[in-house]
Amino acid sequence: MIEFKRSILPNGLKVLVHEDISTPLAAVNVLYNVGSRDEDPNQTGFAHLFEHLMFGGSASIPVFDEPLQRASGENNAFTSTDITNYYETLPAHNLETALWLESDRMNELAFSEHSLDIQRKVVCEEFKEHYINQPYGEVWHRLRALAYSTHPYQWPTIGKKLEHIEEARLNDVKSFFYKYYRPDNAILVVAGAVEAAQVFELAEKWFGNIAAGNTPARQLTPEPIQKELKSLTLHADVPLDAIYKAWHMPARMDATYYAADLITDVLSGGKSGRLYQSLVKEKKLFSEINAYQTGSIDPGLIVAEGKLVKGVTMEQAEQAIDEEISKIAGNLIDELELTKVKNRVESQIIFSETELLNKAMNLAYYELLGDAAMVNEEAAQYLKTSARDIQEQAQKIFIKENCSVLYYHADN
Repeated sequence: MIEFKRSILPNGLKVLVHEDISTPLAAVNVLYNVGSRDEDPNQTGFAHLFEHLMFGGSASIPVFDEPLQRASGENNAFTSTDITNYYETLPAHNLETALWLESDRMNELAFSEHSLDIQRKVVCEEFKEHYINQPYGEVWHRLRALAYSTHPYQWPTIGKKLEHIEEARLNDVKSFFYKYYRPDNAILVVAGAVEAAQVFELAEKWFGNIAAGNTPARQLTPEPIQKELKSLTLHADVPLDAIYKAWHMPARMDATYYAADLITDVLSGGKSGRLYQSLVKEKKLFSEINAYQTGSIDPGLIVAEGKLVKGVTMEQAEQAIDEEISKIAGNLIDELELTKVKNRVESQIIFSETELLNKAMNLAYYELLGDAAMVNEEAAQYLKTSARDIQEQAQKIFIKENCSVLYYHADN
């Protein structure tokens, strides 16, 4: 149970506080309701580029990290398809330093051609290192574009093309900032050895004078129901053949989401998962195999991916995956297996609540979904999911017409 108190500033900033006197630390988390799904299709990668720009200094603070380090703090950030998230941990008595820093960069960044040029080069190098020069690096660009025809999930967070980042201009960057990095489009969570009343006062002190924005209502084109099998065959200089199969699944707030998510735990719960036990350990068709879901707010994907043992054909590999998939759709999961899967998921949820920063992040994310209190209902939602619920979702998801397949052949 993560207890919290909530307040909303006049400018729309939501402030949540979790008091935890068991630690001398405080965690500060600022979630902005903007991700790669909000980008212009001709200017992708901006949400991630901004993650880097936010550390390039604000109007009053040339170097973001220096004051935080003097306060014995650490910080980082991440960008996803749906959100951009910034966070700090530091001794609780230095909390105000983190609030000062976050408020100053929310108010106004130190926009300059020099800062943009530096961060643009950093992100371009990241793009090259992880997506162009890395073996299998292009997979997510290809698979997303194959599976999604209209929704902006069709490109990864890093961006659709390297050129979109290389051609980013200062005016475009400023426009993106003032459009999305506003208090009424953000959620501030403070957790740790703090008092809620004091945090609310400090939030008003540091964030209260920042003007609200005019963030437009999100109007994304829903992905149409896929009505035919999609496939793509690629050849590359990689060590092993690989196969990637993706199926569309329900949105995060859909009532059937939990059953769909548990499917991936049945298939790929570590070395006890069905795919590993059958296709790696017993049949020795794959050197490694995994199944997961993309964890997005809008309808995402369940993905099964594996690297083939040399000598195994794509046809053999795909047939083996399909056979394991069909077992979940065709038969109820044994109660003992289901209980083990649920217990593992419950343990993961409980463990995540022991770490202060995780609690702050989770409160912010569930507040974005609609109500931070939902974080305390997650385990119960999984535990009440039945074998029949899972089978019904498998029957809806694992149909040929809902699948996109990437065949990745090794040229060696």
